[in-house]
Amino acid sequence: MRHVRRFAAAIPLILIATTTGCAEGEPKTAPELPEQFCWNAFDRNDVQPFLPKGDRLSQDADAFRFSERKRFASCLIHVDGNSAFSARATFEENEALLEWSSFDRLKPDTVHIGKKGIVWNTGARTYFPCKTPGDSDTSTANYLELDIFLSGARLQNHRKSLPGLLTQFTTFAQKELKCA
Repeated sequence: MRHVRRFAAAIPLILIATTTGCAEGEPKTAPELPEQFCWNAFDRNDVQPFLPKGDRLSQDADAFRFSERKRFASCLIHVDGNSAFSARATFEENEALLEWSSFDRLKPDTVHIGKKGIVWNTGARTYFPCKTPGDSDTSTANYLELDIFLSGARLQNHRKSLPGLLTQFTTFAQKELKCA
């Protein structure tokens, strides 16, 4: 029985969403997000508009816990097996290790979220100092980098909407990790 529980815990959450407009000629809608998803870091009403149309929604999320060996956590939302939304948090010890030049080709806009924040058509990124409490396993890390990526979204340019999600993610992470 113990083996069954371990195996079941490793299975990602799969939700079968019903779609409106199932009659011929009517368009599908995006499957509805559950009340709690991605560590409960985001308001589902803010993420729902970014999801592409489809029938099945699944979530694959790491626990939002960090240690010396586990420096990141990610949450992936898939619609019909295709990536739709992802959020990732990564601890870094040194600010110089944060690499952002690969985003230059996306011509990002600067946003005032964290120490440095940027948004582009299909994503957002920030980082900020986050020294966790001394009793934490991540006590040697000094910076937390947060990323949000959209895939298969209904609209092409989300630069105006993504700062709100990045702010939600930042507020959640700072509170959850007790960043000092």
